[in-house]
Amino acid sequence: MEPILYVLAIMGCGDGQSRCEQVRVEPARYSSVVACRAAAPGALMRSTDLSYPVVVSECRTTQQVAAVATPTQTASR
Repeated sequence: MEPILYVLAIMGCGDGQSRCEQVRVEPARYSSVVACRAAAPGALMRSTDLSYPVVVSECRTTQQVAAVATPTQTASR
C-alpha cells in the first residue's frame, strides 16, 4: 500500500453562492494533513495573482487531486 501524501489545492471562488473550483496545485507534497495545513498561509500568499474574489486552500490527497481536471496543475512560482 502506498503512503498517503497531501498537496495544497488552491481554490478560486466567486461571490455569494458560486462554487469554488480548483485552479492550482502547489508542487510540494506533505506526509500529514497537519503539515499541509501549516503550509497553507504561504501558498495563499503566492496566489494573489488569481482573478477570483475569494481564494482558499484545501489539503487533498494526491489521489483526489489526480481525479480533478484543472487548467493549471502546478504553481506558477
